[in-house]
Amino acid sequence: MKSTAKARPSGRPIEQLLSKPEAAAALNVTGRFVERLIAERRVRYVKLGRHVRIPESASAELIESGTVEVSPWRLWR
Repeated sequence: MKSTAKARPSGRPIEQLLSKPEAAAALNVTGRFVERLIAERRVRYVKLGRHVRIPESASAELIESGTVEVSPWRLWR
């Protein structure tokens, strides 16, 4: 994913926050699945009043945690 972080006066970047439909599109899943990830606390999120936003890095972490590497010995079978 392309990083769209901007710098704050403190020097720390401001991370892009995704709405549920944006997160679903980025992960290529349904909106209901994103809601389930949030309800089960399997993804980091930010509450802004009644709005829920998912940091871009949280979607990247979710993908990384679900990535299964190929076993080297499987390649020789």
